[in-house]
Amino acid sequence: MSVSSAMSHLPLFETAKDIATHFEPSAEIVLYHGDASELISTLPDDFVKLIVTSPPYNLGKVYESRIPIEEYLETQAQTIAELVRVLRPDGSICWQVGNFVKDGEVYPLDIHYYPIFKSLGLFLRNRIIWHFGHGLHASKRFSGRYETILWFTKSEDYTFNLDAVRVPSKYPGKRHYKGPNKGKPSGNPKGKNPSDVWEGLVKEWEEGFWNIPNVKSNHPEKTIHPCQFPVELVERCILALTCEEDWVFDPYAGVGSALIAAIKHNRRAMGSEKECVYVDIARERIVSYFNGTLRLRPMGKPVYQPTGSEKVSQIPPEWENATQRRLLEKKEEYE
Repeated sequence: MSVSSAMSHLPLFETAKDIATHFEPSAEIVLYHGDASELISTLPDDFVKLIVTSPPYNLGKVYESRIPIEEYLETQAQTIAELVRVLRPDGSICWQVGNFVKDGEVYPLDIHYYPIFKSLGLFLRNRIIWHFGHGLHASKRFSGRYETILWFTKSEDYTFNLDAVRVPSKYPGKRHYKGPNKGKPSGNPKGKNPSDVWEGLVKEWEEGFWNIPNVKSNHPEKTIHPCQFPVELVERCILALTCEEDWVFDPYAGVGSALIAAIKHNRRAMGSEKECVYVDIARERIVSYFNGTLRLRPMGKPVYQPTGSEKVSQIPPEWENATQRRLLEKKEEYE
Protein backbone atom coordinates (compact mmCIF):
# COMPACT_ATOMS: atom_id res chain seq x y z
CA MET A 1 0.00 0.00 0.00
CA SER A 2 1.37 3.43 -0.91
CA VAL A 3 1.73 6.35 1.47
CA SER A 4 -1.12 8.16 -0.25
CA SER A 5 -3.52 5.21 0.08
CA ALA A 6 -2.62 4.79 3.75
CA MET A 7 -3.39 8.46 4.30
CA SER A 8 -6.88 7.98 2.92
CA HIS A 9 -7.68 5.70 5.86
CA LEU A 10 -5.65 7.20 8.68
CA PRO A 11 -5.15 10.84 9.73
CA LEU A 12 -2.16 12.74 8.43
CA PHE A 13 0.09 13.28 11.45
CA GLU A 14 1.63 16.70 11.20
CA THR A 15 3.21 16.56 14.66
CA ALA A 16 4.07 13.84 17.14
CA LYS A 17 1.33 15.01 19.52
CA ASP A 18 -1.21 13.19 17.30
CA ILE A 19 0.27 9.83 18.40
CA ALA A 20 -1.33 8.59 21.62
CA THR A 21 1.19 8.08 24.44
CA HIS A 22 -1.15 5.77 26.42
CA PHE A 23 -3.73 3.22 25.36
CA GLU A 24 -7.01 4.68 24.18
CA PRO A 25 -9.63 2.45 22.50
CA SER A 26 -10.31 5.18 19.94
CA ALA A 27 -6.64 5.64 19.02
CA GLU A 28 -5.11 4.39 15.78
CA ILE A 29 -1.47 4.65 16.86
CA VAL A 30 -0.16 4.22 20.41
CA LEU A 31 3.51 4.70 21.31
CA TYR A 32 4.10 4.18 25.02
CA HIS A 33 7.33 5.18 26.79
CA GLY A 34 7.82 2.67 29.58
CA ASP A 35 7.93 -0.99 30.49
CA ALA A 36 5.84 -3.32 28.34
CA SER A 37 4.04 -4.76 31.37
CA GLU A 38 2.74 -1.29 32.26
CA LEU A 39 1.05 -0.85 28.90
CA ILE A 40 -0.18 -4.45 28.74
CA SER A 41 -1.91 -4.04 32.11
CA THR A 42 -4.12 -1.31 30.60
CA LEU A 43 -5.30 -3.45 27.68
CA PRO A 44 -8.59 -5.38 27.75
CA ASP A 45 -8.78 -9.16 27.34
CA ASP A 46 -8.99 -10.64 23.82
CA PHE A 47 -8.17 -7.31 22.16
CA VAL A 48 -5.06 -7.51 19.94
CA LYS A 49 -5.06 -9.43 16.64
CA LEU A 50 -1.29 -9.77 16.22
CA ILE A 51 1.59 -9.49 18.65
CA VAL A 52 4.82 -9.34 16.68
CA THR A 53 8.09 -8.56 18.39
CA SER A 54 11.73 -9.32 18.95
CA PRO A 55 12.32 -9.45 22.71
CA PRO A 56 15.68 -8.67 24.31
CA TYR A 57 18.11 -11.56 23.77
CA ASN A 58 19.88 -11.09 27.13
CA LEU A 59 23.14 -10.38 25.30
CA GLY A 60 24.14 -7.34 27.34
CA LYS A 61 23.28 -4.75 24.70
CA VAL A 62 23.28 -1.11 25.71
CA TYR A 63 19.54 -1.26 26.37
CA GLU A 64 19.56 -4.43 28.54
CA SER A 65 21.35 -5.93 31.55
CA ARG A 66 22.70 -9.44 31.18
CA ILE A 67 21.20 -11.86 33.73
CA PRO A 68 21.24 -15.67 34.14
CA ILE A 69 19.22 -17.30 31.36
CA GLU A 70 16.88 -18.97 33.86
CA GLU A 71 15.99 -15.60 35.40
CA TYR A 72 15.63 -14.06 31.94
CA LEU A 73 13.18 -16.74 30.80
CA GLU A 74 11.17 -16.54 34.03
CA THR A 75 10.71 -12.81 33.55
CA GLN A 76 9.74 -13.28 29.93
CA ALA A 77 7.23 -16.00 30.86
CA GLN A 78 5.37 -13.53 33.07
CA THR A 79 5.14 -11.02 30.22
CA ILE A 80 4.07 -13.68 27.71
CA ALA A 81 1.24 -14.80 29.99
CA GLU A 82 -0.13 -11.24 29.99
CA LEU A 83 0.28 -10.99 26.23
CA VAL A 84 -1.77 -14.15 25.77
CA ARG A 85 -4.48 -12.58 27.91
CA VAL A 86 -4.84 -9.58 25.57
CA LEU A 87 -4.59 -11.66 22.37
CA ARG A 88 -7.82 -12.23 20.47
CA PRO A 89 -9.05 -15.85 20.13
CA ASP A 90 -8.37 -15.64 16.38
CA GLY A 91 -5.06 -13.84 16.88
CA SER A 92 -1.39 -14.75 16.49
CA ILE A 93 1.94 -14.16 18.20
CA CYS A 94 5.12 -13.91 16.11
CA TRP A 95 8.10 -14.18 18.49
CA GLN A 96 11.35 -13.47 16.67
CA VAL A 97 14.55 -14.52 18.44
CA GLY A 98 18.14 -15.47 17.81
CA ASN A 99 20.63 -17.16 20.10
CA PHE A 100 21.89 -16.46 23.62
CA VAL A 101 25.65 -17.07 23.77
CA LYS A 102 27.57 -17.70 26.99
CA ASP A 103 31.28 -18.55 27.09
CA GLY A 104 31.15 -19.48 23.43
CA GLU A 105 28.23 -21.89 23.86
CA VAL A 106 25.04 -21.26 21.90
CA TYR A 107 21.59 -21.47 23.53
CA PRO A 108 18.88 -21.36 20.83
CA LEU A 109 16.26 -19.12 22.40
CA ASP A 110 13.34 -20.40 20.36
CA ILE A 111 13.81 -23.86 21.90
CA HIS A 112 13.78 -22.36 25.38
CA TYR A 113 10.72 -20.24 24.60
CA TYR A 114 8.65 -23.05 23.09
CA PRO A 115 7.58 -24.69 26.39
CA ILE A 116 6.54 -21.30 27.78
CA PHE A 117 4.04 -20.77 24.98
CA LYS A 118 2.84 -24.38 25.05
CA SER A 119 2.20 -24.19 28.80
CA LEU A 120 -0.20 -21.33 28.04
CA GLY A 121 -2.17 -23.43 25.57
CA LEU A 122 -0.93 -21.88 22.32
CA PHE A 123 -0.49 -23.75 19.02
CA LEU A 124 2.77 -23.55 17.05
CA ARG A 125 1.92 -23.09 13.35
CA ASN A 126 5.40 -22.51 11.95
CA ARG A 127 8.98 -22.18 13.06
CA ILE A 128 10.04 -19.70 10.40
CA ILE A 129 13.72 -19.50 9.51
CA TRP A 130 14.86 -15.99 8.62
CA HIS A 131 18.19 -16.23 6.80
CA PHE A 132 20.32 -13.18 6.07
CA GLY A 133 23.65 -12.81 4.37
CA HIS A 134 25.52 -10.44 6.66
CA GLY A 135 26.35 -10.22 10.35
CA LEU A 136 29.15 -10.57 12.89
CA HIS A 137 31.90 -13.01 11.96
CA ALA A 138 32.76 -15.78 14.42
CA SER A 139 36.26 -17.23 14.77
CA LYS A 140 35.64 -20.36 16.87
CA ARG A 141 32.32 -21.47 15.36
CA PHE A 142 30.39 -20.90 12.14
CA SER A 143 29.10 -17.36 11.74
CA GLY A 144 25.43 -17.05 12.66
CA ARG A 145 23.32 -16.13 9.65
CA TYR A 146 19.76 -16.91 10.70
CA GLU A 147 17.16 -16.22 13.36
CA THR A 148 13.75 -17.75 13.92
CA ILE A 149 10.16 -16.58 14.20
CA LEU A 150 7.86 -18.75 16.30
CA TRP A 151 4.32 -18.26 15.01
CA PHE A 152 1.74 -19.28 17.59
CA THR A 153 -2.03 -18.99 17.47
CA LYS A 154 -4.39 -18.80 20.42
CA SER A 155 -6.94 -21.21 18.95
CA GLU A 156 -7.70 -23.48 16.02
CA ASP A 157 -9.71 -20.67 14.39
CA TYR A 158 -7.21 -18.03 13.29
CA THR A 159 -6.62 -15.56 10.46
CA PHE A 160 -4.27 -16.68 7.69
CA ASN A 161 -4.35 -14.69 4.45
CA LEU A 162 -2.14 -16.86 2.26
CA ASP A 163 -3.07 -15.05 -0.96
CA ALA A 164 -1.64 -11.81 0.44
CA VAL A 165 1.88 -13.27 0.67
CA ARG A 166 2.13 -15.76 -2.19
CA VAL A 167 5.29 -15.76 -4.31
CA PRO A 168 5.68 -16.48 -8.04
CA SER A 169 5.69 -20.16 -9.00
CA LYS A 170 8.79 -21.64 -10.59
CA TYR A 171 6.69 -23.58 -13.11
CA PRO A 172 3.34 -21.80 -13.45
CA GLY A 173 2.60 -23.85 -16.57
CA LYS A 174 2.51 -27.21 -14.76
CA ARG A 175 -0.67 -29.21 -15.30
CA HIS A 176 -2.33 -32.19 -13.64
CA TYR A 177 -1.22 -35.38 -15.38
CA LYS A 178 -4.04 -37.63 -14.13
CA GLY A 179 -7.37 -37.63 -12.36
CA PRO A 180 -10.48 -35.51 -13.01
CA ASN A 181 -8.38 -32.36 -13.50
CA LYS A 182 -5.99 -33.94 -16.01
CA GLY A 183 -4.65 -31.31 -18.40
CA LYS A 184 -5.73 -28.36 -16.23
CA PRO A 185 -3.20 -26.02 -14.53
CA SER A 186 -2.12 -27.55 -11.22
CA GLY A 187 -0.89 -24.39 -9.51
CA ASN A 188 -2.56 -21.30 -8.12
CA PRO A 189 -2.81 -18.26 -10.46
CA LYS A 190 -1.85 -16.04 -7.51
CA GLY A 191 1.41 -17.92 -6.89
CA LYS A 192 2.59 -20.49 -4.40
CA ASN A 193 2.97 -20.73 -0.65
CA PRO A 194 6.32 -19.11 0.23
CA SER A 195 7.29 -21.82 2.77
CA ASP A 196 8.69 -21.35 6.26
CA VAL A 197 12.20 -20.38 5.15
CA TRP A 198 12.58 -16.69 4.32
CA GLU A 199 15.76 -16.13 2.36
CA GLY A 200 17.18 -14.60 -0.83
CA LEU A 201 14.86 -13.25 -3.51
CA VAL A 202 17.25 -14.49 -6.17
CA LYS A 203 16.12 -17.95 -5.04
CA GLU A 204 12.51 -16.87 -4.53
CA TRP A 205 11.71 -17.63 -8.18
CA GLU A 206 13.37 -21.02 -7.82
CA GLU A 207 12.66 -22.21 -4.28
CA GLY A 208 10.01 -19.93 -2.80
CA PHE A 209 12.30 -18.25 -0.29
CA TRP A 210 11.75 -14.67 0.84
CA ASN A 211 14.49 -12.08 0.78
CA ILE A 212 14.56 -9.94 3.93
CA PRO A 213 18.03 -8.48 4.60
CA ASN A 214 18.85 -7.59 8.19
CA VAL A 215 19.37 -3.91 9.00
CA LYS A 216 23.08 -3.14 8.78
CA SER A 217 25.03 0.05 8.07
CA ASN A 218 24.10 0.32 4.38
CA HIS A 219 20.40 -0.48 4.88
CA PRO A 220 18.16 2.51 4.07
CA GLU A 221 16.21 2.05 7.33
CA LYS A 222 19.27 2.00 9.61
CA THR A 223 19.09 4.01 12.86
CA ILE A 224 21.24 3.90 16.01
CA HIS A 225 19.39 0.82 17.30
CA PRO A 226 21.81 -2.16 17.32
CA CYS A 227 19.16 -4.85 16.66
CA GLN A 228 16.64 -3.18 14.40
CA PHE A 229 13.69 -4.96 12.78
CA PRO A 230 13.52 -4.62 8.97
CA VAL A 231 10.04 -3.28 8.20
CA GLU A 232 9.68 -5.85 5.42
CA LEU A 233 9.99 -8.76 7.85
CA VAL A 234 6.99 -7.54 9.85
CA GLU A 235 4.96 -6.67 6.74
CA ARG A 236 4.71 -10.30 5.74
CA CYS A 237 3.43 -11.30 9.18
CA ILE A 238 0.92 -8.46 9.18
CA LEU A 239 -0.41 -9.18 5.70
CA ALA A 240 -0.81 -12.89 6.40
CA LEU A 241 -2.16 -12.78 9.95
CA THR A 242 -4.32 -9.66 10.20
CA CYS A 243 -6.99 -7.72 8.34
CA GLU A 244 -7.37 -3.97 7.86
CA GLU A 245 -8.16 -2.02 11.05
CA ASP A 246 -6.92 -4.87 13.28
CA TRP A 247 -4.62 -4.00 16.20
CA VAL A 248 -0.93 -4.92 15.84
CA PHE A 249 1.12 -4.73 19.05
CA ASP A 250 4.90 -4.74 19.53
CA PRO A 251 5.72 -4.80 23.27
CA TYR A 252 9.43 -4.20 22.55
CA ALA A 253 8.96 -1.59 19.86
CA GLY A 254 12.51 -0.27 19.57
CA VAL A 255 12.54 2.37 16.85
CA GLY A 256 9.04 1.54 15.65
CA SER A 257 9.56 -0.73 12.63
CA ALA A 258 6.58 -2.96 13.49
CA LEU A 259 4.36 0.08 13.99
CA ILE A 260 5.37 1.48 10.62
CA ALA A 261 4.66 -1.86 8.92
CA ALA A 262 1.20 -1.90 10.51
CA ILE A 263 0.40 1.70 9.55
CA LYS A 264 1.59 1.07 6.01
CA HIS A 265 -1.07 -1.60 5.57
CA ASN A 266 -3.91 0.23 7.33
CA ARG A 267 -3.72 -1.59 10.66
CA ARG A 268 -3.93 0.03 14.08
CA ALA A 269 -0.47 0.11 15.64
CA MET A 270 0.63 -0.03 19.26
CA GLY A 271 4.04 -0.35 20.85
CA SER A 272 5.92 0.16 24.09
CA GLU A 273 9.59 0.97 24.56
CA LYS A 274 11.64 1.72 27.69
CA GLU A 275 14.47 3.68 26.08
CA CYS A 276 13.58 7.33 25.59
CA VAL A 277 15.94 7.81 22.66
CA TYR A 278 14.30 4.94 20.74
CA VAL A 279 10.82 6.27 21.47
CA ASP A 280 11.85 9.62 20.02
CA ILE A 281 13.27 7.97 16.91
CA ALA A 282 10.13 5.83 16.50
CA ARG A 283 7.93 8.92 16.71
CA GLU A 284 10.09 10.75 14.18
CA ARG A 285 9.96 7.78 11.80
CA ILE A 286 6.17 7.54 12.04
CA VAL A 287 5.79 11.24 11.31
CA SER A 288 8.27 10.94 8.43
CA TYR A 289 6.23 8.08 6.99
CA PHE A 290 3.10 10.19 6.82
CA ASN A 291 5.10 13.10 5.44
CA GLY A 292 6.40 10.82 2.69
CA THR A 293 10.05 11.28 3.69
CA LEU A 294 10.78 8.00 5.49
CA ARG A 295 13.32 5.80 3.73
CA LEU A 296 12.06 2.21 3.47
CA ARG A 297 13.34 -0.81 1.65
CA PRO A 298 10.52 -1.90 -0.70
CA MET A 299 9.03 -5.29 0.12
CA GLY A 300 10.33 -7.91 -2.30
CA LYS A 301 13.21 -5.83 -3.66
CA PRO A 302 15.98 -8.17 -4.86
CA VAL A 303 19.17 -8.27 -2.84
CA TYR A 304 22.05 -6.69 -4.73
CA GLN A 305 24.22 -9.29 -6.40
CA PRO A 306 27.80 -8.25 -7.24
CA THR A 307 28.71 -8.47 -10.91
CA GLY A 308 32.40 -9.11 -10.27
CA SER A 309 33.45 -5.73 -11.68
CA GLU A 310 33.23 -4.03 -8.26
CA LYS A 311 36.60 -3.63 -6.57
CA VAL A 312 35.35 -5.13 -3.30
CA SER A 313 34.15 -8.28 -5.11
CA GLN A 314 37.56 -8.95 -6.68
CA ILE A 315 40.35 -11.04 -5.19
CA PRO A 316 43.02 -8.75 -3.67
CA PRO A 317 46.35 -8.88 -5.53
CA GLU A 318 48.00 -10.06 -2.31
CA TRP A 319 45.85 -13.22 -2.43
CA GLU A 320 46.06 -14.00 -6.13
CA ASN A 321 49.12 -16.26 -6.09
CA ALA A 322 47.82 -18.29 -3.15
CA THR A 323 44.39 -18.58 -4.76
CA GLN A 324 45.87 -19.71 -8.06
CA ARG A 325 47.93 -22.35 -6.26
CA ARG A 326 44.84 -23.71 -4.49
CA LEU A 327 42.91 -23.88 -7.77
CA LEU A 328 45.79 -25.70 -9.45
CA GLU A 329 45.99 -28.18 -6.56
CA LYS A 330 42.25 -28.85 -6.81
CA LYS A 331 42.54 -29.38 -10.56
CA GLU A 332 45.38 -31.87 -10.07
CA GLU A 333 43.32 -33.77 -7.45
CA TYR A 334 40.44 -34.27 -9.90
CA GLU A 335 42.81 -35.28 -12.70
